[in-house]
Amino acid sequence: MSSPAQPLAASLVQSVDWLAIAPPTITAVAGLVVLVADLFLPEHRKALLGWTSVAGLAAATAMLLPLLDGDRSTFCLTGDTAVCSYTADRFSLVIQFLVLGGALLSALLSVTALKDARKELPEGEYWFLLLSSAAGAALLPASRDLATLIVALEVASLPAFALVGLRYGDRKSSEAALKFFLSSVTATAVSLMGISFLYATTGTLYLTQVAHRIQDVDGQFHTLAQTGVVLTLVGFAFKTAAVPFHFWVPDTYVGAPLPIAAYLSVIGKAVGFSGLILVTVVALPSYADVWGPALAALAALTMTVGNVGALRQQATRAYSAVRLLAWSSVGQAGYLLVPIAAAAYSGDAEKSIGSTVAYALMYGAVNLGAFAVAALVGRTKSLNRVADYRGLYASSPLSALLLAFFLLCLAGLPPGIIGLFAKVTVFSAAVDAGLGWLAVIMAVNVVIALFYYLQWTALLFRAPEGEPVKHRVPGPVTAAIALTGVLGIALSGAPQLVLVFTDTGLF
Repeated sequence: MSSPAQPLAASLVQSVDWLAIAPPTITAVAGLVVLVADLFLPEHRKALLGWTSVAGLAAATAMLLPLLDGDRSTFCLTGDTAVCSYTADRFSLVIQFLVLGGALLSALLSVTALKDARKELPEGEYWFLLLSSAAGAALLPASRDLATLIVALEVASLPAFALVGLRYGDRKSSEAALKFFLSSVTATAVSLMGISFLYATTGTLYLTQVAHRIQDVDGQFHTLAQTGVVLTLVGFAFKTAAVPFHFWVPDTYVGAPLPIAAYLSVIGKAVGFSGLILVTVVALPSYADVWGPALAALAALTMTVGNVGALRQQATRAYSAVRLLAWSSVGQAGYLLVPIAAAAYSGDAEKSIGSTVAYALMYGAVNLGAFAVAALVGRTKSLNRVADYRGLYASSPLSALLLAFFLLCLAGLPPGIIGLFAKVTVFSAAVDAGLGWLAVIMAVNVVIALFYYLQWTALLFRAPEGEPVKHRVPGPVTAAIALTGVLGIALSGAPQLVLVFTDTGLF
């Protein structure tokens, strides 16, 4: 005779859609394989770890293709298959493509960086941490409950702290890792406090259920719910490097190994912004009057401080190219925030979110390309100052032309049509939502950014001081530069494809 507990236990057993979770799972498994293999490989065979990691990331990216034919969900509530913890929809797949593609390009840069600095960077630990972070980043956009969202966020962030400070005996690297760690831990604590308030008022962690229940919160809990919304937003603002939570970015990028700075500049932002979209637009649409104005103010402040900070680097004679790209990334974060803020005011929130995703894809491709060229120059110029790029065209014409193209894309100028198209898309989202004042601030900031982007671009074609330094381009760096260049040029030829691809279907 069976006990009453047996049918209940059986009803709690659910199947797992392994195809839906394949991209983050393959990435995580590749990380474990690399970690175990590191114990047995002799020192002269450690390079295999890097190529195994590249292959794992390529396989994880390829597994996105079978998921394009329809939405898939798993880890759902028993008796309610519409409420799930993991959903592979169009929004998830686009962000996962950005995350895994960006991690793949960062891995290509890392292969060469580790070969050049083998005594400073332990290879096994490096690749395990990079793949672990990429697995968490790939999990986050598919998360549909607040617990999974926070776990994915921390899985993406915790290995990144170690990657920043992994270089042996480098004081600058250790200091950068400490700043990054303290800021991120603070952000997590604030987010968890906000999420606990949301759970207290709604009794659920699932995003769709939060969206329905928070509309019917009792009057006495209304203030608690609003506080939860604000604290959750503050936590994610740290992750996106929005001002005034951006202070860790310049020192962290300069202190980290250059491929990790490239990784943080794109994948770190993709993680933060996808989490912010899920929390605000999916879970808290009824509180748009709270998060809409807050994000609009953050967008204006972030783009202004980021661009002014980049402009101020000109006053330093030996200013770093990586530090300039770091301040530039803060400014770009402001542009990315604009459509999310516009979603609070617009009747078509999906279109606004599509604008953010489209801009993120453009930014990811060209910013990784700029970092790839910076990695090339850094092989012969260890300080990697902007002045070291003078006359790059004389020594490496193709690299100089591609870097000029990437910088013009970031500036939003032809022939970087995809950059111009992305900025116009974001600008239109602000205007359509009635945020004319934010569109004006964005236009002013675009003009400010032109100065430092064009100054760096012009420097590439000036006569070099002394004999031009010939740059030997390693194969992995060549592949990274070529992939980003082809993607940027192809999208500039057909920019409308970005909007088709980023039709998120989130609602």
